[in-house]
Amino acid sequence: MSKKLLFFLFIATLTVISCNDNKEPATGDTWISGEIVNPKNDFIYITRNKKVLDTVKLDNNNFFSYQFKDPEAGIYFFNHNEYQTVFVEPGDSILLRVNTIEFDESLSFSGKGGEKNNLLMRFFLLNEKEAPLLARYYQLPPAEFETKVDSLKKKWEKIYNGFLAKYDPSETFKEIAQSNIDYIYYMRKELYTAAHANKNTLNPIIYPAGFYAYRDKIDMGNELLRTTYPYYRFLNFYLDNLAHEKREAKTHFNRLSFAHNYAKLRVIDSVITNDSLKNDLLKYNVRRYLLNAKNAENEEKIIALFEETSTNTQHIKRMKKLAEATMQLTPNHSLPNLELVTTNNTLVQLKEVIKNPTVFYFWSVKSARHNKTIHLKVAELKSKFPEYDYIGINTDTNFKKWLNMVKKQDYDLSHEYQFEDIGQAEKKLVLTSVNKALIVDKNGKILEGNTNLLSTEIEEQLLGYINK
Repeated sequence: MSKKLLFFLFIATLTVISCNDNKEPATGDTWISGEIVNPKNDFIYITRNKKVLDTVKLDNNNFFSYQFKDPEAGIYFFNHNEYQTVFVEPGDSILLRVNTIEFDESLSFSGKGGEKNNLLMRFFLLNEKEAPLLARYYQLPPAEFETKVDSLKKKWEKIYNGFLAKYDPSETFKEIAQSNIDYIYYMRKELYTAAHANKNTLNPIIYPAGFYAYRDKIDMGNELLRTTYPYYRFLNFYLDNLAHEKREAKTHFNRLSFAHNYAKLRVIDSVITNDSLKNDLLKYNVRRYLLNAKNAENEEKIIALFEETSTNTQHIKRMKKLAEATMQLTPNHSLPNLELVTTNNTLVQLKEVIKNPTVFYFWSVKSARHNKTIHLKVAELKSKFPEYDYIGINTDTNFKKWLNMVKKQDYDLSHEYQFEDIGQAEKKLVLTSVNKALIVDKNGKILEGNTNLLSTEIEEQLLGYINK
């Protein structure tokens, strides 16, 4: 039986389920089913409010089906290597199809409840499509910028009104759909404000009357929306601007600075009215700060404030553990001494491979494009800054695949290693970005514990340490 025929029968089955639900809506039984094209593994996760509800196995034809009783109406997530939202109401029988090669672009929904999710997905993709336009609009004067984003908002509203003319969704869905339009619009204004924050000191910008009128009607603790992308992201950008205003208009706006993050945690604690939302925002911002911090004393202060403001003991435990690791990667600390596997399949200590000032970078066989890009960047840096050694460390667990890739690409065998224990390495070196790099001196003392190998900033850093 062909996969196309199977898929047709699958849709037919869900249509029957959908019809049964229409006759007996009191049952509230709900289905999320679908096909994963080019699957990365043999299961998906279904989550709600950042908690895993279930792990669902794919069958031999890469289909899955998940039923749950009387779900609370709202946003759920399905995760298969990447993740995306699903709006669910009791009685729905949602069928999705996604190709992992182009996850978001290929995702489509059918069945009862499918039309609502297709609308939300259309908004998501429209936001991504409009991103290049926004980058240009941020350069415009405030009145012109507002005219441009007002025009984009009207386009979204036209799409939504067309949907309402055809369907009669619940009030819960209407609130979520309208929030997509409103909070994306508000977010764009907050991003515009942030983009011009450091210009205001020399040439103050005059904003049109009513530019921030929406701020007076923001719900600072909406339970239904708290895990939705537009609302959550808007709040983060709005709180950034609010923290900057609370400090002083003349201070430099820098989302990664200690002063800004300390002020932002205080603002989150004072204005967010939903405890779960408050805890999530606190954790998100503390984590972002710790991953970019360069001063252990300031990290301790941030953690102390986090303990004071958060009521989630698990969040506190995790962030304290993260802080222990990130503080060990701040300048002048010694690099953790992890075990590495050589291309000869022998073990060496990390500190043993340091002979000169060294740049450590990381890569995986799983991403051929990335490992080529990162090695090309290393070749460029070698030609510009030969004073440093450049050591690549593979983050996979298969020795043969890694060695074959090293030889196939003709990488320098003497400067390529693999972690013996990747789990330990990820924790101690806080490997949260594929582009992460560390710079150490010839004695293994950390100069930069968290820089980006592909950023322009790294060349300034390398040159700066040569001149010291």
